[in-house]
Amino acid sequence: MNLNDLVHDLISHIGQGKILEAMNTFYHADATMQENRGAPTKGLAANIEREKQFLGQIKDWHGFEATNVAITETAPGTGVAAIENWLEFTNTEGNRIRYEQVSVQKWKDGKIVRERFYYDTGA
Repeated sequence: MNLNDLVHDLISHIGQGKILEAMNTFYHADATMQENRGAPTKGLAANIEREKQFLGQIKDWHGFEATNVAITETAPGTGVAAIENWLEFTNTEGNRIRYEQVSVQKWKDGKIVRERFYYDTGA
C-alpha cells in the first residue's frame, strides 16, 4: 500500500473513534510517540497504555478532522506525513475540550516508527 493510502486509512480509523485499533494496525512494535518537548514514550505496548489513560478521561467524543495533510513518500509505505487536525471531546469532569495539533509521523514499511505531536499547551 502506498503511504498516501495508509495515512488516509489511519485518519479514517481515528475519525471513527477506532484509536486503539489504529495503533495496533499502523504502528510498529518499537514505535515512539512524543508530546511536544516531553520525553518520548517507547514501544507500542507503552503507547497503547498511555492512550488508554487518555481515552479513560473522555466522557463524550464530539469529533475529529484532519484539516491538512502533507506526505512525502521515499519508497512504498515509507516516508514522512504531517497531519494538521482537531479533536473535541467532553472529559469526565464535564469540560468540553478542543485540541488543535499537528502530528508528524515517520513511516517505514507501512508502519509508523516515530510520531510527535505539536500543540499549544496554554489554551
